[in-house]
Amino acid sequence: MYSMHIPTRTIFGAGELNNLRKQELPGKKALVVISNGKSGKAILPRLEEQLKLAGLDRAIYDGIAANPVKSMVAEGSAIARKNVCDFVIALGGGSVMDAAKAIALMATNEGDLWDYVRADGKKAPNRALPIVAITTTAGTGSEGDAWGVITNPETPEKVGIGGTEDLFPRLAIVDAELTLTVPPDFTAYQGFDALFHSVECYISAFANPLSDMFAIAAIEIIARNLPECVKNGANLAAREALAYANTLSGWAMSVGRTTSQHSLEHALSAYHPKLPHGAGLIMLSGAFFAHFVRAGKCDDRFLKMARAMGVHHSKNPADFLAALAKLRSECGVDNLKMSDYGVVPAEFETLAKNARATMGSLFLSDRSPLTDEDSARIYQESYR
Repeated sequence: MYSMHIPTRTIFGAGELNNLRKQELPGKKALVVISNGKSGKAILPRLEEQLKLAGLDRAIYDGIAANPVKSMVAEGSAIARKNVCDFVIALGGGSVMDAAKAIALMATNEGDLWDYVRADGKKAPNRALPIVAITTTAGTGSEGDAWGVITNPETPEKVGIGGTEDLFPRLAIVDAELTLTVPPDFTAYQGFDALFHSVECYISAFANPLSDMFAIAAIEIIARNLPECVKNGANLAAREALAYANTLSGWAMSVGRTTSQHSLEHALSAYHPKLPHGAGLIMLSGAFFAHFVRAGKCDDRFLKMARAMGVHHSKNPADFLAALAKLRSECGVDNLKMSDYGVVPAEFETLAKNARATMGSLFLSDRSPLTDEDSARIYQESYR
């Protein structure tokens, strides 16, 4: 069985940002949320021109960093209220889209974001502002789902927020031209994030025919196109294929569920916020998936993923691990080290407990139960 409700209108195609003015936008004054780096600011004039042609006003919040924290959400929502914005536009990658969803929620609700995201928290009384997502990366699928991930550095906790209909973007623009300038390392990190969204959904206990369809297609497309995007970022056809697979991965998460690999990585980057999320997933992936191959709970699914990744006559579930290692090597990310980001082995038990305490629901997706000792061992096996 499955339940599907993805109320996002998705406009896909190179150059589609230039047609934004033709779309039905959900308000008259937008809060445009962008990163504090150069990429979003380089594209911003094109967006502003489209809003001007559509006769719409805007305010700007450019304070979003990688692994966004709740103080950024508070700043952005305060700007939205001060400027009487009636919708939010996210122009950026996963961090920007995640933060924009939380900003849209807090622009209409009082208090602290953590009042609404804790397991014992209260339900937000007011609907979030409508959201338009314009993705400039191919990594998180956040343009096609209702979730965001925000860190509270005081605790530290990195948790998913959302899941309600109003946090689905009303409109998503997936324009691969906007991804052409993403550097090779981040192209790889983002591409693997999209890959693991689909891999995790495919082996999840909550997998279903629809999530399977989205996920296996995305896995095949990413395996075929990600190395080219890393090596030749100007290849628009490969970038379009990757953007398409990324959106498929977002849809897979909307009708399925990821596994505890994401919980384990969120703990890592909660304690070490300079660690890119995709890089953390890459570091964990070999040991994490080897654990489930050894468990033997879904051998047929590992065989199908291996075949989708190029091992066409696979008869051994471990072929998936080999295909994954090959893809990491082809993308130049097979030598990433946790130690380069300040991670030390003495943290592993703490990280394991944090992963379960903050994102414990994803452990329910694991077909073979993962104990805290198993989690600590995965960190240990992944460590360099």
